[in-house]
Amino acid sequence: MKKLINDCIDYILRHLDENITAKDIADEFNYSEFYFNRVFKSETGESLYAFIKRLKMEQSAIDIKIRKNKSITDIGVDYGYSSSNYSSAFRKHHEVSPAEFRKSANQKSALNPFNKNKLDSFESFNYYNSKIQIQVLEDTTVIYEKTIGNYYELKKKWHLFIETYKGIIKPDTLMLERFYDDPAVSSLNCCICDLCMTVDKNCNLKNITTIKGGKFAIYKFEGKIQNIFRDVQGVFRIWLPQSGYEMAERYGLNIYRNIDEANGEVIMELCIPIK
Repeated sequence: MKKLINDCIDYILRHLDENITAKDIADEFNYSEFYFNRVFKSETGESLYAFIKRLKMEQSAIDIKIRKNKSITDIGVDYGYSSSNYSSAFRKHHEVSPAEFRKSANQKSALNPFNKNKLDSFESFNYYNSKIQIQVLEDTTVIYEKTIGNYYELKKKWHLFIETYKGIIKPDTLMLERFYDDPAVSSLNCCICDLCMTVDKNCNLKNITTIKGGKFAIYKFEGKIQNIFRDVQGVFRIWLPQSGYEMAERYGLNIYRNIDEANGEVIMELCIPIK
């Protein structure tokens, strides 16, 4: 059942800019709408309808933030809304209008959702650009676990994930996160994230998937874990809109090269699929 829900979420994310309904999704997986909705809500805590609507509001907000040359009306249309309906639905979900949200997203600083008393200031485009490399990555085979829940629980989930699969960890094994949301937009209780570990292509475990390769903008972060939010937001708010690139998929990758839990430091690469 867990794999079914994971496949369902992946399907929704791939088709979010289409006018998909709960019935469409139930039909895709050959279940009745009533039964599939009940199973989905039992596993995720949300009905299919509520889940789809929330993702449309959150992903469209991310588009407003990073696609600054695209009109709000056109972004709303991308997610199946008319101009007036989108503005109303957006305000109801985010408690600000799309225009107000875009204005706040253009600011050079933002409150850190993990520390409400901390205002993070961003660097210039040239600063981020000097630290970003454009590379082509190959397809990567991983074992993964999709999580939906609180950001603060990710550390615990990572420990459990690593403990479960410690028998297949090798010296060159990489730990990756595939994120589908933005903590500056989504509720911290609604994180959708794939915890991933590289494995051999012939691994016979069930929860195996392939992270597609392609062109990526790669930003190397080296420092305190508490500063990751600031740098990631700077890359998305400042660098990406001015770079001439667009995201090619609705997710980014964090590739961890070293984690020093004792000192609260990490070396990681933020990888943005681009076109």
